[in-house]
Amino acid sequence: MIDQTLSRRHFLKVTSIAGGGMMLGFSLLTDAETVKQAGAVFSPNAYVSIDSNGLVTLMSPNPEIGQGVKTALPMILAEELEVKWDTVAVEMAPLDPSKFGAQVAGGSGAIRGRYMPIRNAGATARQMLLSAAAQQWGVNEADCYAENAFVIHKPTGKKLSYGELAAKAATLPVPANVKLKDPKDFKIIGTRVPNIDNHKIVTGKPLYGIDTRREGMLFAIVARPPAFGKTLKSFDDTETRKVAGVKNVVAVPQRNVVAVLATSTWAAKKGRDVLKVVWEDTGKLESTTDHIASFTELLSKKADKPSRNDGDVDAALNGSTKVIEAVYEVPALSHANMEPLNFFADVRDGKAELYGPTQVPASLRSAVAKALNIPEANITLGMPRQGGGFGRKLQPDNGVEAALISAAAKVPVQMLWMREDDMQGDYYRPSTMFKYRATIGPDNTITAWHINAAVLSGGRASIADGFPAATIANFRVDNHSLQTNIQTGPWRAPTSNSVAFADESFLDELAHEMKKDPVALHLELLEIAKKQPVGKVAYDPEKFKSVINLVTEMSGWGKTKKPNVYQGFATHFSFSTYAAHVAEITKINGQLRVTKVYCAVNCGRVVNQSGAENQVEGAIVDGLSHSMFSKVTFNKGAVEQTNFHTYKFLKMKDAPLEVIVKFVPSEDPPTGLGEPGLPPTAPAVANAIFAATGKRYRKLPFELGKV
Repeated sequence: MIDQTLSRRHFLKVTSIAGGGMMLGFSLLTDAETVKQAGAVFSPNAYVSIDSNGLVTLMSPNPEIGQGVKTALPMILAEELEVKWDTVAVEMAPLDPSKFGAQVAGGSGAIRGRYMPIRNAGATARQMLLSAAAQQWGVNEADCYAENAFVIHKPTGKKLSYGELAAKAATLPVPANVKLKDPKDFKIIGTRVPNIDNHKIVTGKPLYGIDTRREGMLFAIVARPPAFGKTLKSFDDTETRKVAGVKNVVAVPQRNVVAVLATSTWAAKKGRDVLKVVWEDTGKLESTTDHIASFTELLSKKADKPSRNDGDVDAALNGSTKVIEAVYEVPALSHANMEPLNFFADVRDGKAELYGPTQVPASLRSAVAKALNIPEANITLGMPRQGGGFGRKLQPDNGVEAALISAAAKVPVQMLWMREDDMQGDYYRPSTMFKYRATIGPDNTITAWHINAAVLSGGRASIADGFPAATIANFRVDNHSLQTNIQTGPWRAPTSNSVAFADESFLDELAHEMKKDPVALHLELLEIAKKQPVGKVAYDPEKFKSVINLVTEMSGWGKTKKPNVYQGFATHFSFSTYAAHVAEITKINGQLRVTKVYCAVNCGRVVNQSGAENQVEGAIVDGLSHSMFSKVTFNKGAVEQTNFHTYKFLKMKDAPLEVIVKFVPSEDPPTGLGEPGLPPTAPAVANAIFAATGKRYRKLPFELGKV
């Protein structure tokens, strides 16, 4: 696979092929060499172009944040186009929603949303090349087929390369309907393809926004409010301007910050360190203890309108002799991307050039246009590979801030957040508290289930129609939102990352109370959802069962294990995908360690086998890290965790020795994959801890000591 560097000339040619918006003339992704294009170019749609030299260029339209779409999306295109994967060039598409639709990285939606459009794009190009060859030879098109970037005439064996056919194909009308390949003939989809950027990542090539360098550019480090609820009052930059390398200090009132601009990041940081800033209290300075107290009060009440209400939960609870109750808590979390927030901006003469990490380039461009009061047409935006997103870069604040700093200072800038800025100024996973009550009837079945949940505003407390909804006669979900001035936002697998822990932990508690195997209880409930559902069923019981059956087979669930080895089970449905985990814990010298995690996934057809495995393995490690170690707490509006020495992450010594992932074979189109592997992790571990110790951990993170 070729991953072309874009020279300015080649970049202009490619963006004209794709149509639409300009990007910055950076050497965007790779080495200094380019592949020359000459002569006529065949470009039947925004995704593919073929020049007369036979160079096939595939455009990847969605931001690459480490989820592998820059590799997987072109695989789909190459499959239908019938080209060898290692002979085509892959480039990041320019921002142009009119050509590519929503260019977004979020909600595990890139493959899910692009699969059929990109297949059609590849099939369209293939069909036109077949037509061009048939016309050139004067033969029946049905006697021609495409293979390895050639069109071949079956009766005679003669062939023409795509490059030789490009000029002719470019003159043909684009067909409205084309025939897609039969999946049984797939040669690329479903195979293992290394990430296209692997070599450049490990050799330190300039792939990321943080690598940006432009002539005349200054580096900007920003002084931010030390707590939510504080506003900039005044500042004294006398000492800052004495620091070698500092060139300017500008206030950006729209962002409530002061920016120090210098010839290096270090000089800008040193200048910020001696900047004297006065902040005043203009809002409530909230603490985590306040949130917990408010959650507790909210959970003593019903919501004005339940999110789901089957049967009569109150009557069932009041009439039962066996009521099980439990309260679960999950903390706020930081996104803590390995690449801190940054953005390049050059604002001058009513125009703006932008380049940097974002999951929502079109929204960011709109936000910058509004902040600068200039037309969107005057803004160009380039998208580098990104060092993580996890929902943080769904917010456009980094691009807006860089643009406002450049406009105020009248120079191109690279704005960079230090890690402490990242921790203090995040849009956090909102903390949530859940109160569960369930009744067990005389026939040893669950007869009522009530969730009362409270979340910091900006989040959704509980998922009304998630499993085990539709399996219990009396089922009610009450959601409460606590207003706050602390920024909250989506965090990997929004809502599901909290709800799965509470739902699956409580279901495990009920299974043990009923003296039933937790897996058997899940399957029993899913049979009800399939055959005698109560109200709306928002999931597929058979797909749920497919991952449960596979993971129990993989893990040897229910079979005798070695001494001091214990298992916990959990499953969850999110982003149209089903995942089931078995976490295996080993007790070593009084300490618990997660030694294995088994995971089964039903995500429809898998495009890139190795990329899919990496996605799920990464989600599990991420979920394990945040269930065992990570939390954000607030004290009078300030985040108490300032860097990785206090915001704890999983270390190598704590990582599972093995993560085993298998996919349920499926002919269905692909569904989401970047997020679904995370939610079942925490409850699977919690349930394994119970199996090992007899103790229920209902609050994240677990922060285990001696057991």
